Amino acid sequence: MATTQKRAIVYIDGFNLYFGLIQRGWQKYLWLDLKKFAASLLVSDQVLAHTKYFTSRISKPVSKQRLQSIFIDALNTFAEFSIYYGRYQAEIRTCENCGFKAIISSEKKTDVNIATELLVDAFQDKFDTAILVTADADLTAPIVSIRKLFPNKSAIVAFPPKRHSYELRNVASGVYHIGEEKFSQNLLPEKVVATSGFILQRPDKWR
Repeated sequence: MATTQKRAIVYIDGFNLYFGLIQRGWQKYLWLDLKKFAASLLVSDQVLAHTKYFTSRISKPVSKQRLQSIFIDALNTFAEFSIYYGRYQAEIRTCENCGFKAIISSEKKTDVNIATELLVDAFQDKFDTAILVTADADLTAPIVSIRKLFPNKSAIVAFPPKRHSYELRNVASGVYHIGEEKFSQNLLPEKVVATSGFILQRPDKWR
């Protein structure tokens, strides 16, 4: 008797993954084929239904904005792949000890966007298993809701490098840390043809 494959959607917290790779010293894996990477997280009885990537456009410094644009243009060549944008918000923070003021940019809405897509997909029965690449404890509540409302569905958390959350570990159907081979074996080609026909080159800083 043939076994029915379970549908999986992978939700990738872009900056959680990015900063994990940076802190681990794995800049060479930033040129990552996120669709192949997502597929590599599945087990044998699962099929990748969709990959959802959550990020925010940065504007400064210009050098990093340019790198991000190249990467996003490469990702936009994928089918069954969606990108969801939050925003960066600048805030003035004052040091309590010396009174020094600094402008700090922080990412907003990524956790809300992930939670929304996760719950909508569950209610529309688009997955049997959700795999979340994140360590953001703010996603604890939607995972709890899905497991309570849809006991036949699973919510797995895959922690990026240098990332962990005990809150997520306590509520998810399962958790694990993503190993280096998942990155090293799933890089984009050196050159990618964008939807515009422009040739995108792997950045030298990501080698």
